Amino acid sequence: MIVQKSNFSSGPTLYLVPTPIGNFNDMTFRAVETLKSVDFVFAEDTRVTKVLLSHFKINIPLSSYHIFNEDTQADEILALLQNGHSIAMVSDAGMPSISDPGYLITKKAIEAGVNVIALPGASAALTALVGSGLPCEKFTFVGFLNRRRTARIKELQSLADRTETLIFYEAPHRFSDTLADLLSVLGNRPAVIARELTKKFEEYTRGNLADINAAKLELKGEMVIVVRGAESGQIQIELGKLSIEEHYEHYLKQNPDPKEAMKKVAKDRNLSKSDVYKALLPK
Repeated sequence: MIVQKSNFSSGPTLYLVPTPIGNFNDMTFRAVETLKSVDFVFAEDTRVTKVLLSHFKINIPLSSYHIFNEDTQADEILALLQNGHSIAMVSDAGMPSISDPGYLITKKAIEAGVNVIALPGASAALTALVGSGLPCEKFTFVGFLNRRRTARIKELQSLADRTETLIFYEAPHRFSDTLADLLSVLGNRPAVIARELTKKFEEYTRGNLADINAAKLELKGEMVIVVRGAESGQIQIELGKLSIEEHYEHYLKQNPDPKEAMKKVAKDRNLSKSDVYKALLPK
């Protein structure tokens, strides 16, 4: 067990610093002061971060840390930390490690006993969720779905019964295909497309998946898709139309634990687990 008391720690520290998702005014005072105080800054794209640092008149050595050099750079960063340097990690926009690099060096630093401090700040997923008008009490952040349609469909099928709000990231060139798959797998649910958040052309498109899909929108810029979770009662109604064997296989695909699958089938159908077990025995 490791206990880190961040405010009372001294020595080298890895700072995970959030950056604005579009509007420089969203940069926190603490984030600026942290970037000014460290010995090195590692960024997902140094070209993007140079603009940010220049805007806030920060002149600190800057190096890249992205998905293609993450393994080697993580070791270099750890060596710098162990030699007494403090380092800030930033992504192009938002929080490091959220659909961006950052997890690996964070894990290695913690395992090496180095202080790790995450600063609060901008997040496209949470900004879109709060502005969507959809339930916020419980949600699942999915991020980017698989680029291959077959794998993407399987991912969505595993989420189809989730009752909490779902949050996805998507790029413009895959938006139409992803939207069609969301409608096909999840059904016609309320959804919101949040685009260009915090920027000049910020836009929310609210409606249901069928209407948004039919509109054939040609959207530009990074976007967040927020989709309402499944209606729990409707799930049970639809599953009740299946045979017990099909119902069981449905849950088994989500979690390959036969006992858990039988338990869920019994609950949905208001049966005892023994009745479900008997129905599943070979005829």
